[in-house]
Amino acid sequence: METPALEQIQPDTDAFKEVLRLRKSCRGFLERPVADHLITSVLEDAQLAPSNCNTQPWETHIVSGEKLKELSAALLKQNEAGRFSPDFTFDVEEYHGRYQERYFNLGKTMYEAFDVKREDKAGRKEVSDLNYKFFNAPHVVIPFMPSFGDNVRAGGDIGMYGQTFLLSLTAHGLAGIPQTALGFFAGTIKEILNVPNELKMMFGISFGYADPNAPGNSFKLGRDPISRTVTFHP
Repeated sequence: METPALEQIQPDTDAFKEVLRLRKSCRGFLERPVADHLITSVLEDAQLAPSNCNTQPWETHIVSGEKLKELSAALLKQNEAGRFSPDFTFDVEEYHGRYQERYFNLGKTMYEAFDVKREDKAGRKEVSDLNYKFFNAPHVVIPFMPSFGDNVRAGGDIGMYGQTFLLSLTAHGLAGIPQTALGFFAGTIKEILNVPNELKMMFGISFGYADPNAPGNSFKLGRDPISRTVTFHP
């Protein structure tokens, strides 16, 4: 039997490229809940994410309905009181150079979209609080992880799981936003969801159907060309 030429057996990449380019962080959702079978389909896709030694170090919780409202109220209260309970440190002050430039550009673009001036502290807090209202999303997924050594490898696995989840959302006509801000209150979230404290939390992903009229969805941030981020070693 004649072996097919390599170009004949390569999959069509156009659909994948389209999903990559359609995906964006959604900062405003419709209240419409996502059907259970769609959530299951996305979770089944995310389950195919790679992991070190195939450990699959994710313990995933989906929060919706009344429990999501309870969680939101608790996070807003804890944030107002400044009672943070993160499992991992995170300090934007450590950003420098072009990383800091990208961070500042996000903030500037987002607050301009919401028509909030730099000196408007109340307005900026209102926008920031949307994190703890899940941007009005009807669902949030939180992948918890066990602690192995310095947690870097498991953390990387959780990141790949999250990216697979986000791409699958897009492929299903849904939207999502990864939120490290939720990780500031890992302790509170674990208490409310009855998650053992030995499991760690890095981020959550709010998801649902995008609200096309939400101010937070009026922009999409660009990416640097690979000429700035990739070094080839021929």
